[in-house]
Amino acid sequence: MASKFYALVIGAGTGTGSAAARRFAKSYPVVLMARSPASYQDAVDAINAAGGQAVGVSADAADEGSLKAAFARIRDELLPGHQLAAAVYNVGANFKRAPFLEATVEDLDGSLGGNVRGTFLFAQQTIPLLLETAAARPPHPPTLILTGATASLRGAAHCAGFAAGMAARRALGQSLAREFGPRGVHVAHAVVDGVIDIPRTKGTMSTAARRTGSWIRMRYWHLHTQPRSAFTQELDLRPYVEKF
Repeated sequence: MASKFYALVIGAGTGTGSAAARRFAKSYPVVLMARSPASYQDAVDAINAAGGQAVGVSADAADEGSLKAAFARIRDELLPGHQLAAAVYNVGANFKRAPFLEATVEDLDGSLGGNVRGTFLFAQQTIPLLLETAAARPPHPPTLILTGATASLRGAAHCAGFAAGMAARRALGQSLAREFGPRGVHVAHAVVDGVIDIPRTKGTMSTAARRTGSWIRMRYWHLHTQPRSAFTQELDLRPYVEKF
């Protein structure tokens, strides 16, 4: 596969992140990023076995030094001369149910670290690259997709810390969309909630209530391929049986 562009997915586990990476790998080399190779290696191997080009990079989204080192490695060692076409922030941090009066400051900090700080740092690394790509006449507008959840839209009982982090991620995405959309970078927020149909969730809900990776990856690819005249800024994906 020859391409001067590449895609990047952070939070590339077995669910939404892996599904998005597999679709982008049909058109670009793809970088899968997570804190541990155990999270991304199976997807990297599967993409390469299917004829795509994938590499894995370990990084902590909430650690600025770790993230900068990972991007430097991509630029200097893994994909030199390539430009970033699409980036997906799929890190989900500290989903912990607890009565509010039993929750701790550490619980809140854990949510804000991965869900807000990580999004902020990732955007600061990717948006300059996406702006460079916008000037290179890419086949599709350079894209930053942030994965959200129902907690991005409303808080639920026993989920105060998680809701605070996810709502802040959504607000950050809205600010980025308004600032960089006019400069050719498509920033989109995708509400992807509930149970993803992966091996460890089998039996947890009915088949109708579990979303498939193929469904998710098609929607993420669709966001990336939208023309500048019709950017979707927020997408809400739900199985038809979900109550929300």
